[in-house]
Amino acid sequence: MVPPLLPFTVINWRNHTSQCQHSWMLEATKPQNSPGGTPANPALEAESRIARIAVTVFPLLVVAAGIIGFLLPGVFKPMGPSVPYLLGIIMFCMGLTLTPPDFAAVAKRPWAVALGIVAHYIIMPGAGWLIAGALNLEPELAVGVILVGCAPSGTASNVMAFLAKGDVALSVAVASVSTLIAPIVTPLLVLFLAGSYLQIDAAGMVLDIVKTVLLPVVAGLLARLFLKKLVAKVLPALPWASAVVISLIVAIVVAASAGKIIEAGAIVFLAVVLHNGFGLGLGYLAGKLGRLDDKARRALAFEVGMQNSGLAATLATAHFSPLAALPSAVFSLWHNISGAIVAAWLARRPLQERPVQESAGKPGLGA
Repeated sequence: MVPPLLPFTVINWRNHTSQCQHSWMLEATKPQNSPGGTPANPALEAESRIARIAVTVFPLLVVAAGIIGFLLPGVFKPMGPSVPYLLGIIMFCMGLTLTPPDFAAVAKRPWAVALGIVAHYIIMPGAGWLIAGALNLEPELAVGVILVGCAPSGTASNVMAFLAKGDVALSVAVASVSTLIAPIVTPLLVLFLAGSYLQIDAAGMVLDIVKTVLLPVVAGLLARLFLKKLVAKVLPALPWASAVVISLIVAIVVAASAGKIIEAGAIVFLAVVLHNGFGLGLGYLAGKLGRLDDKARRALAFEVGMQNSGLAATLATAHFSPLAALPSAVFSLWHNISGAIVAAWLARRPLQERPVQESAGKPGLGA
């Protein structure tokens, strides 16, 4: 449910991807021995193993947190007011991992990034609205599903793109921009798509997203710029600190809606699986229609299909009811499991050659 910040486990390769023109990523995805017989870099192999371990361990932590929250609602339910602050901590950590080259990628590849942003904010909100209507969800659950769809990209998408041998630089750029524009885009989409279910306080949502997402991310960016040595020391601890905070939020949200989980759990799970599946498939298709290369298509599949469900849970808890946050909790677990499965499947498939030469009017596609 919360932005599953698995990329923190691979901070080093993400930064090297931006700063070394993707040489790190290219090496990390090669077999242990190159065609020439040269052994692969052990450090790069270690980083890749860390990413795979994180993808395996994180869902287990979330499942455990959900079970504990369900069994001990009296312990975690009173902690509900702390969820926005916990999300702020996670977004601050995200800001700490961002670097200027991450944003330079936007200027170098405007068409690819713009396509990813538009696809994300059209496909997932639209799919959420359609699924809520098709399954005839009760208003709180319908709004919860739509909220997940209107959230920015989940940062775990960066790791999934890496594991799938996708375009990590594009993945980072789309996730970053979608997060920065969320204070405007997310409330407007929720108002438009969910307004028929419940009363929507769009202005209040704007303020909440600014406080819990935008300001912490900017603060993290500034800390990275002006406190480089200190930040470098704490970066290795961010993955597991974030995992603990994320798991705590899952426990709190599940505890708050424990009484409804048995009754509504099956239909929510179905909605989440459909929502995530449409996002992954249509995200890849959007890249294909936009004539991006296969690496970029793989990145867009995860950028569209994986959501910052922590933001959705925070907004649902603050503006609606604990039940409205239940789809976010389920999405947090499921999209990491499905993402890892799809990434492993794609990694075993050879990259497709570009069928058509990109035009000069769309610089940087598939670069």
